[in-house]
Amino acid sequence: MGTITDFINHNYRHFNAAVLKEASQKYKEMSEQGVPFMVTMAGAMSTAEIGLSLAEMIRQNKVQAISCTGANLEEDLYNLVAHDFYERVPNYRHITEDEEQALLDRHLNRVTDTCIPEEEAIRRLEHVIVDKWTQASQNNESYFPHEYLYQILNEGLLKEKYQIDPKDSWLVAAAEKNLPLFVPGWEDSTTGNIFAARVLEEKVSRTAVKTGIDYMLELAKCYPKAAGKTGVGFFQIRRGIAGDFPICVVPMLEQDLEVDTPKWSYFCQISDSTTSYGSYSGAVPNEKITWGKLSKQTPKYIIESDASIVAPLMFHYILGN
Repeated sequence: MGTITDFINHNYRHFNAAVLKEASQKYKEMSEQGVPFMVTMAGAMSTAEIGLSLAEMIRQNKVQAISCTGANLEEDLYNLVAHDFYERVPNYRHITEDEEQALLDRHLNRVTDTCIPEEEAIRRLEHVIVDKWTQASQNNESYFPHEYLYQILNEGLLKEKYQIDPKDSWLVAAAEKNLPLFVPGWEDSTTGNIFAARVLEEKVSRTAVKTGIDYMLELAKCYPKAAGKTGVGFFQIRRGIAGDFPICVVPMLEQDLEVDTPKWSYFCQISDSTTSYGSYSGAVPNEKITWGKLSKQTPKYIIESDASIVAPLMFHYILGN
């Protein structure tokens, strides 16, 4: 049957399929030329086990930075330590409210067709991360949300709980490389809620975790160094704050700080969002020219499809599989 690359090259000739091929080819070409890439992730991609393909992209230096929601950050770790306790609900479109309540009573939190087990996933992480927050509070230290998870992984604090091969965890791959990570809106996550609860109980200091503004300040330092004269490629999985936040660093540097800054040098978004609904995430790439994020020369692609299908195919193509 040949490789995935051969299959896509031969069969993907029109419509979204053609855009998938063209965007993959351009990403692969630019990456091989040394252009760094940021991948942004919204939605429940970690629960969809995107690590099966994204981890190898990180290991093979096809991704130089990631921006993701707090849910994607924590849910990759949940899958790592509690995979055997997950339950799939293949008929999720048809379950009743009583069945939903029954899942809650069993402490199973449903994400579309997959249930995350609260005790085995969420509470396992809580036990170790609260210790990290407490220690930082006592030492008057402050870290980014992802840095706490990097510490936990690199120190092996949950290693005995691993239930999948760690090579299939994108967060493990990122921690091993100390990959630049940006998690805007982390407060809107289960771990963020736990942190807020511990602050309210006065068990940890509010300043133990850095905020979104701190992430933007860090991004403002990192982008010019990474961009050089070529800019950085922008690969957006789904929509929302994970993509909207980092793409703004370029106009912020140019327009607010008046520093000459290369535009993002590649743009691809896998999304089901449309312009007609007034969604910022549904804005076509050309609109981003007016905001100073992309240039006329930036290769631009929108693939209107399911990211859980499209992203792994593209990653395997880019990896040459």
